[in-house]
Amino acid sequence: ERCRRVNEYKVSEAILVSIHCNAAGNGTNWMNAKGWSVYVSNNASASSKKLARSLCEVAESLKLPIRRPAHKQPYWQQNLAMCRDTNCPAVLTENFFQDNKEDVDFLLSEEGKRSIVFLHVKGICKYLGV
Repeated sequence: ERCRRVNEYKVSEAILVSIHCNAAGNGTNWMNAKGWSVYVSNNASASSKKLARSLCEVAESLKLPIRRPAHKQPYWQQNLAMCRDTNCPAVLTENFFQDNKEDVDFLLSEEGKRSIVFLHVKGICKYLGV
């Protein structure tokens, strides 16, 4: 349904940023996995990858801990419907872990909230060149 709605939006400059928080466990214990990450689909366009890189560059500039699949690669690639089944550039961000105590404290803080908003706004502006 979400992909269908995005695909109905007929603006050539449309992009999709699906914003999430990650989790590594089943919710019963604090886990060690932490940090921010961005995903594109396995069939990602060059524009989707550019959007992911733009967001990652802003996260780096904010000195946020970033989870990467490899040292130099800024984004993960997975078969995610939100990114795979949309007609516009699309990424999915995982904004820290709900089951890591440090990440939760950061997400609940004013600094954390501002950082996540700033990261997304600045990353989109960077992608758009504005």
